[in-house]
Amino acid sequence: MGMGLKCSTHERGAHERRAQVRPITVVGSYNASETIRVSRLPRPGETIMGTGYSKGPGGKGSNQAVAARRLDGEVRFIGCVGRDGNGDEAALLWESEKVASEGVRQVSRHTGTALIVVSEGTGANIITIAPGANLDLSPAHILESRAAITGCGVVLTQLEIPVKTAMAAARVGREEGALVILNPAPAVSASELDLSQVDVITPNEQEFGLLSGSDSLEAGTVAILKKGPRTVIVTLGEGGAYVATEKRSYRVPAPRVKSVDETGAGDAFNGALAVALSKGEEMEEAIRFANAAGALTVTKEEVIPALPRKAEVEALRRSAILS
Repeated sequence: MGMGLKCSTHERGAHERRAQVRPITVVGSYNASETIRVSRLPRPGETIMGTGYSKGPGGKGSNQAVAARRLDGEVRFIGCVGRDGNGDEAALLWESEKVASEGVRQVSRHTGTALIVVSEGTGANIITIAPGANLDLSPAHILESRAAITGCGVVLTQLEIPVKTAMAAARVGREEGALVILNPAPAVSASELDLSQVDVITPNEQEFGLLSGSDSLEAGTVAILKKGPRTVIVTLGEGGAYVATEKRSYRVPAPRVKSVDETGAGDAFNGALAVALSKGEEMEEAIRFANAAGALTVTKEEVIPALPRKAEVEALRRSAILS
C-alpha cells in the first residue's frame, strides 16, 4: 500500500461536473467486523446466547467505498490499517473489489475492530468499535494523499476517524472543487464540526437529533443548514429520506422490503448517493437510487455480502414503480 495516484486533469464548475463523470474519493475507516446473531437484543447486564457468528471486512469508510464501486463508481480510498492479518484482509478486499487503495497507510496500531450484535427477529443491531489504526488517520495524511482527491467529483467521509481528519478531507475536497458529502456517523454534536466545508450531510434520525438539538425535522434541518451545508438528508430507514435545502424540503420514499440485517444500510445509501451525484443525477433522483440500495442491503445478512450491484438496484426501482 502506498500513495501516488495519478488523477485526471481537474475541471471546475457545475457544468463541467455534470458533463464528465469523475472519480469518488472516500476518506474513512476500515474495521474487521465480528457479528453475533441473537434471538433478541440483550438488555443492560443481560447475557444472551448467540445463534450464529461471522467475521468479515467492515468499517463505514471501506463499506461505502465498496458500495460505490459495486454501483459502477470509480473509487479511491484513503485510510489506515494495522500491520496485521486484518490489515492484509483489507488489502485483499480492495483488490478484489477494484477500489484504488494507494491512499491507504499501514501503521503500528492494530487494525480497527467492530463487534456487532444483530437481532434475528427485527434486523436491529448494536455496534461497538475499537478504532485502532483509524485513529492514526491524520490531517497530515490527507494533505500527503491529496493526489487521491485531485480530479475527483465527490469526496465522501464519515466520523469513525478523527473529526479533525474528516474536516481536513472536506476542506481539501472543497479546495479541489469536489462535492463534499459528510455522513456524520457515529454521532457528534454540531459544535465539533465545521460544516461550512460540507455540501451534503446525511445523518440518520439519532445523529440528526444530536446535530440539530431538535426532534422536529423541519426546525432541525433549518438549524443545520444555517451551519453551512447546502443540503441535509435525514435517512429514516423504511421511511425513506427527508431532504431540506434553503429553498425547499421534501420526502423521498424507500422501497418496501423485509428487513433481515440493518447493519450496512446507511453505508449502501451513502455509497450510492455518491455514485449518482458523481454522474450528474439531480438530487431527488440520486436519493431514490440511494434509498433502493439501502433497502436491498437490509434483505441479506452481514454487510459486504449484502451490498448490491447496480442491476439489482435498478430492478428494485423498476418493481417499486410498477407496484
